[in-house]
Amino acid sequence: MIKELLLTSRPISWVNTAYPFAVAYLLSGGGFDWKLVLGTIFFLIPYNLLMYGVNDVFDYESDLRNPRKGGVEGALLDRNSHILVLRCSLLLTLPFALVLFVAGSAVSAVVFAVSLFAVLAYSAPKLRFKERPGLDSVTSAVHFVSPAVYGWVLGGAELQATSWLVFAAFLLWGMASHALGAIQDIIPDREAGLGSIATVCSARVSLYLVLGAYILAGVVLWVSLDGVAAATGLLALPYILNVLPYLGVTDETSGKLNTAWKRFLWINYVCGFLLTMLLLLMWWNGGAIGF
Repeated sequence: MIKELLLTSRPISWVNTAYPFAVAYLLSGGGFDWKLVLGTIFFLIPYNLLMYGVNDVFDYESDLRNPRKGGVEGALLDRNSHILVLRCSLLLTLPFALVLFVAGSAVSAVVFAVSLFAVLAYSAPKLRFKERPGLDSVTSAVHFVSPAVYGWVLGGAELQATSWLVFAAFLLWGMASHALGAIQDIIPDREAGLGSIATVCSARVSLYLVLGAYILAGVVLWVSLDGVAAATGLLALPYILNVLPYLGVTDETSGKLNTAWKRFLWINYVCGFLLTMLLLLMWWNGGAIGF
């Protein structure tokens, strides 16, 4: 059961939520304190177990038809373990959530509440935002942007024009990345009767939207940040290059995007490393990001 819980939490993606929180908290002026430690642990494991555990339980029927499931790209849970997965997800999340909800200001509490709502609303019955084309990509992007926004306000920083632009660029990246993942699942999603931005817009149109969002995200960072920090906009290039070879994709060949998706998972690590080096360079030179 522990192995199944670990698999359903997608360990390969843990850093995608913990890193944005930790970096934003430190950049906002927060120090190496208990809030940083507790928040990083929460967004590393419990948050991902809640997000993907709920998803794997309520996407079970479509996952049965999806050849990607059953490995690092998503668990294929035994039906008998569904209740236990949901209970473990909620029980592990609850103590962290209670503390983090009251740890900061009223603004940080609202951001944290929105973050948890987006996690549940994406997959939970009745809401099922993942089946509402357009809203699915926005909600998925919020899963990764909201930890950063929460870290920013929890650390005591204000949401000013530049910070809004940076988070908007991050949101565009998240929307593009979700749509990229949705394209590869067009066929199994349609077989299961599920809707997504890709099933509605078609593979080719969706991929052009992905490309446009990545480009716009890079441009926003480039023009909104000053000095060396503007170089963060260049981190959009690997994502752009990753999708360019597939612009001729059709619904019938949409499964080929799985190759791009697997590369995307590793591009995240490379770009995360480069971003860290850039931040360290700016800190070493006494620079500021200009949020």
